[in-house]
Amino acid sequence: MKKSLTSPAALLALSLLLGLASTALLLWAPQAQAAGDAAAAPLKGGAIDSSWVFIGAALATGLSSLGAGFAVAKVGTAAVGALAEKPELFGRLLIFIGLAEGIAIYGLIVSILMLNRLT
Repeated sequence: MKKSLTSPAALLALSLLLGLASTALLLWAPQAQAAGDAAAAPLKGGAIDSSWVFIGAALATGLSSLGAGFAVAKVGTAAVGALAEKPELFGRLLIFIGLAEGIAIYGLIVSILMLNRLT
């Protein structure tokens, strides 16, 4: 039996592969730059390399979006089932889906705050 690229396991494997490749590029790119380059200089605090801030911001956004996707999938499935039984619950169920989407927004805000520390 052929596995399609749209199966959840294939999408998860593809996202892990792309995540590892981008992390490797972020880790080794500052080392390839010249030592006197201003872009490779540490942050104002002096202890953290800027590439770790980029990795942290990417992880905050990516993992929160992944978590929000799973939450919306579970809550959305339950909401459709509940709407089939009682259509008057639409407003209440929309609030639950909005709360699940808020997870991704919080991750985006955290990554923006982390990237603002670079300037």
